[in-house]
Amino acid sequence: MTRLLPFALLGLPLLTAAACGLISSARWREVVHIVGTLLSTGAVVWLVSTVMTRGPIADNNGFFLVDSLSALLLIIVTLVTLTGALHSIGYIRHDALHGELSPRQLRAYYTWFHMFVATMYFALIVNNLGIVWVAIEGTTITSAFLVALYRKAEALEAAWKYLMLCSVGIAFALLGLIFLYSSAQTAYGPGDNRLNFIYLIHASHGLPTSALMIAFVLVLVGYGTKVGLAPLHFWLPDAHSQAPSPISAMLSGALLSTALYAILRIVIIVHHTHPSALVTGLCLAMGLLSLVVAFPFLLLQQDIKRMLAFSSVEQMGILLFGVGIGGEAGLLAVVLQMFNHAMAKSTLFMTAGNLVQQYHTKQMSRMRGVLKGSPFSGTVFVIATLALVGAPPFSLFTSEWALSAAGVSQGHPWLTLIFILLLAALFGATLYQLGRIVFGRPTSVKLPATSQWSLWPLLIPLCFVVVFGLFIPAPFQNLFHSAAGVLEGRLL
Repeated sequence: MTRLLPFALLGLPLLTAAACGLISSARWREVVHIVGTLLSTGAVVWLVSTVMTRGPIADNNGFFLVDSLSALLLIIVTLVTLTGALHSIGYIRHDALHGELSPRQLRAYYTWFHMFVATMYFALIVNNLGIVWVAIEGTTITSAFLVALYRKAEALEAAWKYLMLCSVGIAFALLGLIFLYSSAQTAYGPGDNRLNFIYLIHASHGLPTSALMIAFVLVLVGYGTKVGLAPLHFWLPDAHSQAPSPISAMLSGALLSTALYAILRIVIIVHHTHPSALVTGLCLAMGLLSLVVAFPFLLLQQDIKRMLAFSSVEQMGILLFGVGIGGEAGLLAVVLQMFNHAMAKSTLFMTAGNLVQQYHTKQMSRMRGVLKGSPFSGTVFVIATLALVGAPPFSLFTSEWALSAAGVSQGHPWLTLIFILLLAALFGATLYQLGRIVFGRPTSVKLPATSQWSLWPLLIPLCFVVVFGLFIPAPFQNLFHSAAGVLEGRLL
């Protein structure tokens, strides 16, 4: 039964996507959408519980690999997806009611939504790194249709830019995997498992260091484009700003972490037997560069969704910097930060979607006094923003503090000081933007009411942001420590 769980996890969103594409009734399509999402959520909970109690689902020649790191990413994707699925009901209904989406576009939205989820799940549970690459490319194709959903000139341009840049980018990742496969073939002879993660971990001591380094650099550049690391991030602001807000939340909260997961698998292989200053240096440098690049765009941005997109560049930089820091404490901080960012950022994108629909603009200069004009969404936006910038007592303060402490203990005090100063600058830039929205005279025009479907689902990720800053339940503590152990190579 355990070995059937990965098949169920893939089958449920695919069946839901097919059903949403075939059903003509909008109401019944929404029912299928919610039921399918809940069933997929149940399958993930079952699969993760099995991994945490019985150990990884994997073998040397197996097709699937679900360990603690996979389990953590599955939980992140599922929580963001569940929130996005529920929020979509109110958000998409609003756009359909106002003539922005046709019945055909409604059907396409729910179909591609679940196809997108299926490709992310697929990337997280397969053993073969080549098939992970295929799944990551699948996420690009399926989400590009969602970015272009409104079929306006800006949306179509953003979708093509996203599709082209990410496809070209991860072509470098494919070249890196070819180097890895070729070196494994040279060292151990032909075999159909030469790209299997478990096999490569045990065989990496025989792989030439030069081949591993070339593979890592190419994979970092390739998947780094998908992650949105500077200077490879150019698609990200356009795609996030043009996609429906639930999809923006999934792109930032779930997809970027899924692409980073692909990089982490290569990092584990390299560090398992060939710890390298090159790997550490590149991660630290690209992490800090992402923070530097994000700062002026955060400070000067006028579009609320583009502002949140550049915040994602910052957060991915923090994560890569943590990977460069390494060590038990540093990698534990990375997995905490990854989870915390996904919860906070998905909340912010969906809340921003509510505000955009109420104010009929993405321009922050035209949003004033949101706490009075839209009390629920305004309050959630303020809390999630404070959490995202690392203000205590929220969960990101804990993970960023732990990452800074790990940087000093791992022998990088000056880089850590630069890191902290950049975080402080980004903290100020984000709070400046928050102040523009929160303060000021509210609009004299009464804002339209927001659907309850667009409001209460926001409490799901927001609860994790608030509660985990004060207390992390034991099951999640075990999951975080186990995932960090996988990153260290201790639990393989």
